[in-house]
This record gives sequence, structure tokens and C-alpha cells, in this order.
Amino acid sequence: MPGFRKSLILPLLALPALIGCGADRSAPPPPPPLSEAALGAVADKPGVNREALARAVDRLFSADETAETRAVLVLHNGRIVAERYAPGYHENTRFISWSMAKTVTGVMIGELVADGRLRLDESVPIPAWQRSGDPRGEITLRQLMQMRSGLRHTEAGDPPYDSDEVRMLFLDGRDNMAAYAEAQPLEAAPGRKFEYSSATTVILADLAARSLTTSTDPAVRIQVVRDYLKTRLFEPLGMNSMVPEFDAAGTLIGGSLIHGSARDWAQFGEFLRNRGAVKGAQLVPSAWIDFMTGSSPISPGYGGQLWLNRAAPGDDQQWPGAPASVFSMNGHLGQYVIVSRDNGVTVVRLGKTQDTMRRPVHEALARIITLFPKGSIT
Repeated sequence: MPGFRKSLILPLLALPALIGCGADRSAPPPPPPLSEAALGAVADKPGVNREALARAVDRLFSADETAETRAVLVLHNGRIVAERYAPGYHENTRFISWSMAKTVTGVMIGELVADGRLRLDESVPIPAWQRSGDPRGEITLRQLMQMRSGLRHTEAGDPPYDSDEVRMLFLDGRDNMAAYAEAQPLEAAPGRKFEYSSATTVILADLAARSLTTSTDPAVRIQVVRDYLKTRLFEPLGMNSMVPEFDAAGTLIGGSLIHGSARDWAQFGEFLRNRGAVKGAQLVPSAWIDFMTGSSPISPGYGGQLWLNRAAPGDDQQWPGAPASVFSMNGHLGQYVIVSRDNGVTVVRLGKTQDTMRRPVHEALARIITLFPKGSIT
């Protein structure tokens, strides 16, 4: 009998170990410990699980598919809850906007409309278009804002030197970019075709200068636009790092070239999240921001110089899993300011990622947004 009992007891003693081995084989391995830099980049009480947020931000810096990230800021209800920079970059580094500048130009146009200097649904005052019989005279400011002017344009073409934005910025159009953009003929009736176009935003920038001065002196044009941006937008928002660039004709390169710190780009995102208000002051009518964040009648994924998270049927969302109300400023090589009013979140990501490799970056950024529950707004 003792031998019989022993033969039963020994297998029973081994059973927990066998069960444990099976569990170990089936369970996913624990995540690697976070680096000091990864955890230190997140506030002590960010409003969500601190480690989860730190891992989501860290992925943008450590994963091969999200390279090269140079700066990430996350704001929740206006408070910085995560801020991290790659080596060689810091809070005072001025980052190039690329096409994020389009949204700054769009807000400036809204202020000029509010001032009564421009009108949204009237023919835009481009002298070359006002000649009798020129069909471009039908183009309105609304159509320019929504990228549906009908003007001939090729953005990001192949080869690059055949792209209109490359020719305008760096080749035959570089000394007078507005003249290059405004010389293009129609390829579609105004309002009927969506065509994303850096040249269109340069036309908007030219209209801004024309509305502020009748002078054709480049120095005068530069000064009036620079002063307007500074006093009406940058200074009230505390965006003291901003440096806009102008061409030789004195036109703001409003579709591509404004430089600023990650914190200042975040401030601009918060300004949009708050529908054009800062510290109780309404810098641009809230209705204008609503217009910019509303879908155009031609392209549901685009508003007025802003990208929207509203995919056309059969297309993927830009920010997968994030609310459809999310909107973003998107720049070449992966510059982003993403705003979710539903989650109370503004996220900035700056870096250098080829446009064909953006999807993993979009997924990682959407993950950060969705960490914060809807309605987490104070």
C-alpha cells in the first residue's frame, strides 16, 4: 500500500509544474522594460495608463517601421502629458512645416475674411483671371480653400521635376511662385474636381498680400504679411519660434515653408481644437474653423486646408480606429498635428518618413489618440 500511494502522489506533485509549462508556452512574452528616456517622457499623471502611453510614444522612436521620428508631443486638455525628442533635437528646435503650413495660411485667410478684406463665395481678385472671357474668373475663395479650383496641377509626380510643386518651389517658378500658380489653365470646371495642390495655397498667400497692400514691392509685401501673422496669430498664441519663408516676389510660401518648434505646432493644434479661441479671445470666428474642419462637397477626407478622418467608401481612414471627427495638418515626410476634440487630445509628430511608408506611423499615432477615452474632456 505505501508503494501504491507513492505512485499516485508523485504524478500529482508534478501536475502543477506541467500545467505551468503549458501556460508559459502559450502566453505571450512580457514586453521588454521601458527605458528611462521612454518613461521619463511621460507625465506622472497623464490621464491614462502611464506605461501604456510611454510604450505608444516609444514605438514611434524605437520601431523600424516608424522611423525616423524626431519629436512627439501629446497634449490632453491643453496640458503636455508626453514630450520626447530624438538625439540632436529639443524643445527649441525649429522644425520645417512642409504642408502643415497650409493650415496656417487657411486660418490667416479666415481672419482676412472676418476683416472684410476677402469674401468666401465671390470670384477671387486675381487680375489675370478678371479679363473678359477667362473662365478662371469663376473660381471662388471657397473652392481654393477646398482644393477644387479646377486649375491644372500635378502634385508629387514622377519624375519629381515634372511635379508642379517642385517646379514652383525650386525650378522655373521659384522667383515668383504665385505667378507660376496663377498662370495655370483650367483642367476642370471650377468646383468640380478635387486636386490637392501646394500651388493653390500659394495663390491664397498671394491673395492675403494683395488684400493687405497694393504695393508690388517684395519688401513691402513681406513686411505686411509677416506683421499680420505675428500680431494676429503667432503672438496671441505664444508661438514665438515661428519663421515663415517668402519668395523673391514677396509672397508667403504658405503651402510649404513655415518653421517652428514642436511646442508651437502643438499650440496651433490646441487653437484649432478650441475652435479658433485662445485664453477666451476668439482670434478667428469659430464658424471659420467649422468650415475648415467640414468635408468639402467633392472629397470627404478634406476640408479647408485641413485633412479629415472621413474616408470615402472603400478607402481606409487616415487615423485608423480614431474618431471620424479627427482632423490633421499633414506635411511631407511625416509632419503631423492631429486633433481629436472627442478625446481632448492634440498630438504632434515631426520627423522624416518617406510618404510611401506612412501607414505604420499613422497607426502608431492613432493608437495614442485612442488611449484617451472619448469624453475625457475637462
